[in-house]
Formats: sequence, C-alpha cells, structure tokens
Amino acid sequence: MILQLVRARRKQILVDIDTQKDFLLAGGKACIGNHRRVLAHIRRVMAWARYRNVPIISTAEVHPNHNNENEVCYCLDGTDGQKKIRYTLFNNRVSFAADGNTDLPRDMLRRYKQVILHKRCVDPFDEPRIDRLLSEVRANEFILIGTSLEGAVEATALGLLQRGKKVTVVVDAVGSHNKREARLALRKMETKGAKLIETRRFAGVSRLRHVGVCDCESCRRLGRKAKVGAQEKD
Repeated sequence: MILQLVRARRKQILVDIDTQKDFLLAGGKACIGNHRRVLAHIRRVMAWARYRNVPIISTAEVHPNHNNENEVCYCLDGTDGQKKIRYTLFNNRVSFAADGNTDLPRDMLRRYKQVILHKRCVDPFDEPRIDRLLSEVRANEFILIGTSLEGAVEATALGLLQRGKKVTVVVDAVGSHNKREARLALRKMETKGAKLIETRRFAGVSRLRHVGVCDCESCRRLGRKAKVGAQEKD
C-alpha cells in the first residue's frame, strides 16, 4: 500500500488524461474535433487546480518510434507530438516511464504537485504502475479531463468507478474523434455513476480569449476576432 497516500483522504484529485500535442493541436497526427474549445476548457481547469492546490495525476501515451506501417503512428516516443501541452505541466512534477513496474515513492503526492505516468495503451489500468496508484490513492472525488472521450477517458472513468471511486467528468474539457461514440461513452459513464458537469459550473468562467498553443489558421483567426472584440469593449 502507498501508506502516505491512503492515510489522509484528499478532497479532490484532478486526473489529466493524455493532453498531448498529437491529440490537441490541429497539426497533430490524431487531433480531436473542436480542439480549440476543448483546449480552452482544459486550460481553465488547470488554472483552477493551481489556484486550489489540487494534486494532479496525468497520463500520457507513448509508442515505439519504428518505421512500421502497422505500428501506431501518433504519440511516438521522442517526437514533438508525444509531448504534453505546455500549460498542462506543473514545475513541481515527477514522471514515470511505462516499464511494467509498480514501484512508487510513498510520499509522492506530498512532494510533487503533479505525477505523470506514461502508458503504452489506451486503458491506463493496463499499466501496472497506473493501476496501483489509481486503485490505492484515496480522494472524495476524481475529476477527469483530456482525450479521448470514447477511448482513454471512458476507460479511466469506468476503471475508477469499478474500484468504488467517485468520478466527475468535465464534459467540455474532454475531446473526442467520433461524436456518436462519445455520446454513448458519456451515457455509459453516467449510468455507472459518474457525474457530468461543464467547466463554467465547475471552475467558473475564464476571461482568456486565446488558448495560446495551437497555431492553426482557425485558432489564429478566432484569436484575432476575440482580441478585436475585447478592444472594442474597452
């Protein structure tokens, strides 16, 4: 057991799922739909976690960088697309490779604000180290954001619920590739006991008009439009 983690029950833990460039930037190899909107809400929830001093458990996919057409082509080890979006990273953090081990420092969530766990699969519970941490850490509420709703987010939520955890999914801070499958995933999670909530109800409304990461023409255009609108109001 991770003694220092289970002695005191935390009120909330933010679970940041696969917020990586390949999933969240227009130039990424597996970009979700409506990435700008999702990025803005992810940034807002991250700011909320910083302000509230809520600990963060992050997962990140990583796949072997081989020139093989049958291999996964996104989040390849050593590529820029595998990296996390910059504002999902805290300075005080520790990272663990996907190596099949279960070892974890006992005082991890006391010493670090953010724990990043790499995985070679969609379902985080298929990785022994992540399974151990999410199963043993105690909290009144696990708050989920990230990608993709019909993939890793659904698997994380259902895995936590099966282990008797209370789960909240911030529905506009999770992205998807397939709208139909995403709706089915939300329905399934809610049926199993997850709470669904929007960012503005959960963390309030941000005045930020530009997500500051994606450089695609759509995001630049919307950013310029928001800037002009703000100047007109002033």
